[in-house]
Amino acid sequence: MKTDFNSLKELHEYYAVHNSCPLKKSATQPVYEITPPSSGIFFIGEAPGRNEDLQGRPFVGAAGKFLNELLGNIGLTREDVYVSNVVKYRPPENRDPSDEEKDSCRVWLNSELLFIKPKVIVTLGRHALGRFIPDVNISTSHGEIFYHKTGLPVFAMYHPAAALYNPGLRDDLKKDILKLQAFLESKPKQNVTKTNEIDKLLEL
Repeated sequence: MKTDFNSLKELHEYYAVHNSCPLKKSATQPVYEITPPSSGIFFIGEAPGRNEDLQGRPFVGAAGKFLNELLGNIGLTREDVYVSNVVKYRPPENRDPSDEEKDSCRVWLNSELLFIKPKVIVTLGRHALGRFIPDVNISTSHGEIFYHKTGLPVFAMYHPAAALYNPGLRDDLKKDILKLQAFLESKPKQNVTKTNEIDKLLEL
C-alpha cells in the first residue's frame, strides 16, 4: 500500500490508476475530493450517483444538497468537512455496491484516512457503517457513537439519500446532526487518533 503522498490530488490520481474495482469499466470517472477538512470530520457514504459520476465530486446531487443543509444547521459548510464513499465509482443504475467492489476500494479509502487522520468518522448509511462497525443495524444505531479498535470515534447516521425516498427520516437526520455537534463540542480539538496508532488504520 502506497502512503507517501504530498497531496490528496496525488493520492487520488495514483489510486485511480492502481485499483482493481470492476465498476471502473462502466463508470464515467472516479469520484473524490481533493481538499483536506479543516474540521477533522470525515463523512463516508456508500457510492457515487449519476450526478457525482458526471462531475467527479461526491454528494453534488439532491442528497448532497440535503447534506449541505444538515451541515449548515451546525455552522459548517462542505469546505469544512471531507466527504468520500466506500467505493469511488458509480454502480450501474445506482444499485448497492457488492462486497467485491467494496473490497477493491478498501486500500484507497484506507489511504485517504491515513492522509487526513480524522478526529471523527461519520458514516452515512449501512454500507459505510458496516465498513467500520460490522453487525450493527443502522435503523437502531443511527445517532450513536461507536469506537473502532484504532480509537477512532465512528458516528452513525442515515444516508441523506434515504430521506429523499422516506421523508420521515429527515427529522432523524436533523436530530442526529445535532448529536454530532454535541459530541464534537465535548471532545478535544486535536485528532483523537494518536500518532503511534495511525498505522492501525491500515487494518480498517
